[in-house]
Amino acid sequence: MADTPSVLVIGGGSTGCGIARDLAMRGVDVTLVEQGNLTHGTTGRMHGLLHSGGRYAVADQASARECIQETHVLEDIASHCVEETGGLFVKRPEDSEAYFERKLRGCAECDIPTEVLSGREAREREPYLAEDVDRAIAVPDGAVDPFRLCVANAASAQNHGARIETHTEVTDLLVEAGEVVGAAVRHGSGPGKRTHETAGTTERIEADHVINATGAWAGRIGKMAGVDVAVRPSKGVMTVMNVRQVDTVINRCKPKGNADIVVPHETTCILGTTDEEVADPEDYPEEQWEVDLMIEELSKLLPVLQEARTIRSYWGVRPLYEPPDSGTADSEDITRDFFLLDHADRDGLPGLTTIVGGKFTTYRMMAEDISDHVCDRLGVSATCRTAEVPLPGSRDERVLDDAMGEFGLTSPVARRSKQRLGDRASDVLDTEGPNPVICSCEGVTRAELQDAIEGSGTDLNAVRIRTRASMGNCQGGFCAHAMAGELHPEYDAEQATAALDELYQERWKGQRHALWGEQLSQAMLSYALHATTMNRDGGALDPTGTGDADHAVDFAAFDGGASDGD
Repeated sequence: MADTPSVLVIGGGSTGCGIARDLAMRGVDVTLVEQGNLTHGTTGRMHGLLHSGGRYAVADQASARECIQETHVLEDIASHCVEETGGLFVKRPEDSEAYFERKLRGCAECDIPTEVLSGREAREREPYLAEDVDRAIAVPDGAVDPFRLCVANAASAQNHGARIETHTEVTDLLVEAGEVVGAAVRHGSGPGKRTHETAGTTERIEADHVINATGAWAGRIGKMAGVDVAVRPSKGVMTVMNVRQVDTVINRCKPKGNADIVVPHETTCILGTTDEEVADPEDYPEEQWEVDLMIEELSKLLPVLQEARTIRSYWGVRPLYEPPDSGTADSEDITRDFFLLDHADRDGLPGLTTIVGGKFTTYRMMAEDISDHVCDRLGVSATCRTAEVPLPGSRDERVLDDAMGEFGLTSPVARRSKQRLGDRASDVLDTEGPNPVICSCEGVTRAELQDAIEGSGTDLNAVRIRTRASMGNCQGGFCAHAMAGELHPEYDAEQATAALDELYQERWKGQRHALWGEQLSQAMLSYALHATTMNRDGGALDPTGTGDADHAVDFAAFDGGASDGD
């Protein structure tokens, strides 16, 4: 073993990035590899809830206690990623009074602060709540930006010497003399790769220890070394609304089930979720009935949702872990706790540890637990500091108030820039040239985009998760091409076009299940803009009528809007 032990972390979600940060801060030589962008898997497909623990206070109190503890930590170290919205567990007349009381007792037993509200008091906080909501429990839930938090952890890891390689697929684990000694990887190519010099190449990464932090993919990585990791992937749908109908997390006060939460997130609200076990974390049906269920059920809590515009839906896969011999038949009954699997003890295979299960809210605790374990294996005596040291951008934001005016940013652009950049705002926004707003929906300026491009290369989806550009109401319809234009002159036209195509496809993927009413008209508007200004349809929308007739568009079919529900 070298004087400085080396660790390879597989997985660039919240847990993997948290582990990389923790170990790098302890002086360990860390390399992290991720097959796609950071947040490519479960982390990038969550509903953005920062758990108070209230959702688990009845059925899984160990998880509930972890959640309330880590919520306080994240509010301290990641202030620019967290919005302390508060939460309400609301009860309808048909919901169980006994369960309401059990929820109250469970929260008290887990040290989760609560306040009981009448229906009238709840509607004073959130006027769009249904008139027949009769009681509510207030808890300290919040909203968190998983993209920003994950990137902040990766940036901190890099600041402490870690190597972060995205778009890098693990093709095999290296096993020598009965011990895992590293991994073989293949670096990706194209617009999703920052380091073009290595794109398309393979590499053998050797390490004193390998950590499998791939969540729902943990079983696939385990098989490369001949060990079984019993992950049971469970898919869930999230539906994004066009505006922010509530400013408080709204939970239905009933046992766990489908379609029972609304999370205010940035400029939108996210509805969730379903829970259905799937065999493959990458190959599963995305079904329209799940989206319809979100609207139908959650409209019972917030009738305004029936009139709102749905701008996109997306599916995520939870990495639920079923311990051997548990015999759990229903994925909803599997604990949300996390498990550390030391394959030396469990399988006689040293050099490999897997961490599975858990929740986004407890990612830092999970990272600390496995980092403690691996450091003990490697003889590293340094202790964890991630609960005390703020993440990049998360120091006192009050110092930014004056800076907004200095850099010519006015509300709401100033507020949005401050939220995203935290204490990095001065460094990022202090530019010599003009700093116009490029993404109007989210108030993202040129300086922010250029800062993100510096860290992401031509990968506009990586720029998106750092800035939220193209994630607003128009879903990139009015800004995607302008984002691609910001790649010039460092990148040529071919690279910019490929990057734009990749961004368009990612934005379109989530809209296919939301094409009705006003959203259908919005999609047609975006199509027309892209076709007529950049000829992206091959001339089918040529106003002279001489375009490609085989691909002509019947605009009249899109004119019904919301009136006829088509």
